[in-house]
Amino acid sequence: MEIERKFLVDLPENIKNFPHKHFVQGYLSANPTVRVRDEAGEYFLTYKGAGMLAHEEYNLPLTQESFEHLLNKADDTIIEKTRYFIPYSENEKKYTIELDIFEKELAPLIVAEVEFETVDDAKQFIGPEWFIEDVTEDRRYKNAYMSKFGKPE
Repeated sequence: MEIERKFLVDLPENIKNFPHKHFVQGYLSANPTVRVRDEAGEYFLTYKGAGMLAHEEYNLPLTQESFEHLLNKADDTIIEKTRYFIPYSENEKKYTIELDIFEKELAPLIVAEVEFETVDDAKQFIGPEWFIEDVTEDRRYKNAYMSKFGKPE
């Protein structure tokens, strides 16, 4: 089970100080969500169930050859982004903010995701001052949706 919230953010000034990876991902299906992803040389096929805040998610490893073959079958826009991993503590709980800076057709969109162990933790989370708007329930900010319809206006 994946439990996550998404936020629009102001870009932190010290972003380059945090570890990061370049991602390339394509969607084979939007409903259910089936995605292939290159995470800086690690390749995965992912299935995501229905749901916005909480949903089932399964990742299977792929070879580079399998990834490239499946990526060629992807629908619509191939998403490229750089993800920064930012540690954050709140109320004695430790989180990792995954800050995505989208490239090409989806630039200059920046979205932060935070994963949680429980739905209650997710609902109680406030986030740092540079979090502008919670877009967890807005389907326009799902990567599968953006691959088909582009950047939300």
